[in-house]
Amino acid sequence: MKSIAHPPRVVALAFLLAIALGTLLLLLPISQADGQPVPWLTAVFTAVSAVCVTGLVVVDTGTYWSGFGQAVILVLFQIGGFGMMTAATLLGLMVNRSLRLRTKLITQVETRSLGMGDVTSVARLVLAVTLASEALVATLLTLRLRLAHDLPWGDAVWSGLFHAVSAFNNAGISIHADSLTRYAADALILMPVMLATVVGGIGFPVLHDVRRKARSPHHWSLHTKLTLAGTAVLLAMGFVGVLLFEWTNPNTLGPMSAADKLLSAAFASVAARTAGFNTLDISLLTPETWALHYFLMFIGGGSASTAGGVKVGTIAILVLLVIAEIRGQSDCEAYGRRLGASAQRQAVTVLVLGSAMVTLGTLVLLITTDVPTDQIIFEVIAAFGTTGLSTGITGDLPVPAQLTLILLMYAGRVGTITLAASLVLGERRMPFRYPEEHPIVG
Repeated sequence: MKSIAHPPRVVALAFLLAIALGTLLLLLPISQADGQPVPWLTAVFTAVSAVCVTGLVVVDTGTYWSGFGQAVILVLFQIGGFGMMTAATLLGLMVNRSLRLRTKLITQVETRSLGMGDVTSVARLVLAVTLASEALVATLLTLRLRLAHDLPWGDAVWSGLFHAVSAFNNAGISIHADSLTRYAADALILMPVMLATVVGGIGFPVLHDVRRKARSPHHWSLHTKLTLAGTAVLLAMGFVGVLLFEWTNPNTLGPMSAADKLLSAAFASVAARTAGFNTLDISLLTPETWALHYFLMFIGGGSASTAGGVKVGTIAILVLLVIAEIRGQSDCEAYGRRLGASAQRQAVTVLVLGSAMVTLGTLVLLITTDVPTDQIIFEVIAAFGTTGLSTGITGDLPVPAQLTLILLMYAGRVGTITLAASLVLGERRMPFRYPEEHPIVG
């Protein structure tokens, strides 16, 4: 049983090792465009942001880093995204193995979850989905950049590959100083990026379930149904919200045509779910749109995906729990299934701890900087949710604030999966139960 408790710890240490190696490579003079030594904090911050697929940067990726440095960054967020998907999926299988056979069979029947399978075959399937998605999007972007934007073939290929891998892994790191703002009116650039972002952020268990039962959606697992429904609701909410709050803003959607407004609003809604790219200047958004981003960035994407946040499934469970309580129902139900009490407790735990980390990070930045509170909250949630969107203050923050963001990026990326796995793997049945009592609530 001791070995079962190790996987979450191994995942956390593996990410630390990747960050350390990435930092060492970025510290090399060859990684800097001018061949100059790289400050240690710049190298550490960039490595953490890449491995944790966050996207926050303290220097311009396209001009500060050399081709070698950019390649290192690409490899880091590829490892970070692929490693998270693989680790999360394999940990899910390990959780199933830790259950008794009878409980395991009941769980598989009720949730139609992933089977036990071979660890190697699972990793290969994740790799196939990753490489196929990235290759398709990279090809589309390369052709568009070459044919419509007249980039030389070499530049088009590199930009297409870099942004495709960054999009699928929800890293949001761009080699352009303005992210994707220059392509705000180009649907053939933005739509492949959005597609890669959604596929990477939906979660491998969902992709596996949908692929295996494509012709029978009613047989999808409860996790798949909750994730897809929650994702659709959040994307629609973000799209309508951005249109509503930015339609007449002269600094963002105001001057655009109606078609471009719809495209930019859709992209902003997708990107806010931990993608990190932007076609609108984040610093010029209205306060209402910032508040909408707080909500979307904190939730993030699907479980066992390249996205961050507390996850769509967590919020879906909590919403169902609230609905059941309002209706006076003793059971929390959805799609003809009853949610287990342990899943409800885990969702509450993830939400409370995530909120605590954001609150603590906000307090630290308020103490160490004189930046307005709304910008600090945006930066902190973007770091914890591994979103990477910023109002433009990241590079100007003092050392203590940047170190705090580093911790938040690591905790937001590694903490949620290790916490969730630890909660399940560490669950044990007590040999006795205390008498029940009901404290006053509210």
